[in-house]
Amino acid sequence: MAGESLQRKIRVAVVGATGVAGQEFLTALLGHPFFEVGALAASERSAGKSYVDAIRTESGAVSWYGGGLLPRCYSEMIVLDAAELDASQFDLVFSAVDAGPARILEAQYAAHTPVISTASAYRYEDDVPLLLPGINSEHVDMLRRQSENRGWKGFIAPNPNCTTVGLAIALAPLHKAFGLEWVHMVSMQAVNGAGRSPGVIALDVIDNIIPYIPKEEEKVAAETLKLLGHMEGNRVVPASFDISATCTRVAVLEGHTEVVHLKLSKAASAEDIAAAWSEQGREFLSAGYPSAPESLIYLHQDPFRPQVRLDRDMGGGMTTVIGRLRPDANIENGWKFVLVSHNTQMGAAKGCVLMGEHLCAQGLI
Repeated sequence: MAGESLQRKIRVAVVGATGVAGQEFLTALLGHPFFEVGALAASERSAGKSYVDAIRTESGAVSWYGGGLLPRCYSEMIVLDAAELDASQFDLVFSAVDAGPARILEAQYAAHTPVISTASAYRYEDDVPLLLPGINSEHVDMLRRQSENRGWKGFIAPNPNCTTVGLAIALAPLHKAFGLEWVHMVSMQAVNGAGRSPGVIALDVIDNIIPYIPKEEEKVAAETLKLLGHMEGNRVVPASFDISATCTRVAVLEGHTEVVHLKLSKAASAEDIAAAWSEQGREFLSAGYPSAPESLIYLHQDPFRPQVRLDRDMGGGMTTVIGRLRPDANIENGWKFVLVSHNTQMGAAKGCVLMGEHLCAQGLI
């Protein structure tokens, strides 16, 4: 199993630890067999406070959203100023800060230490891979070249946008086995994907669907093509199929639902597609990573599934659940399906932790 040969715990720092994304990291890392949280960092206004006080509101409420009670191992840790964090004292930094500060802070950390990030700040750089566990492990080698190019001891490895994650996992085996001509996707995204601040006001989304999420559709298109691209020398050549997305926000707490229509480059049966999905990531998962699910993709035969409330937690929130696979009678080699992907598990911190486990096994951390 991955991690069994490690002689010591890998010390990690979580930056942006007081925010919702940072709390997801803390939950994913709690009791981890070989990652040990050695520091929590956030903005200057939280620095110097105990963690419990840093997330306490003026009314006295403790703003812990990680599920259950705030773990004691975190509550009394003193929060450090992210701008002053000495990354060289850690083996790995998990970054959960917004794109603006991430642009500065992550380069500062990567000069000394590997950084795995939920931020979009570096996703579109030519020497920065978008890594998705079990999907594009061949892109990992770009991290070594990134370090060399930039003169860093570490690197920056951002995860994809949470909406991209489920889509790319579903498309990857189809693109590999049959080719893709075009993809149309409509998302129905959970409100927690917008965070707590500014978030989505309850009066706006209850009894409603918000038909636009700024910059989301562009991210989905660009990131999916980069994720499913192929390596040529030191760079990723994006996949060449056409992709169009419409992204909406719905009154669901967590878990994204996506409706996908696509045209394959060659004929395939439902059985062929199901077989491609069932094989995806099998070698990756055989490594036994602690955060990995039993399977990356699960295909329902029940036409009333997937349902976000029933299926988002499959595999600990790490499995993309697909259903309603059916041919499109109006399009040659056309197919349609629905997927559910957990946006704050595989789509965010826990997916980053899984990638960290893989990079440790590859000797990069």
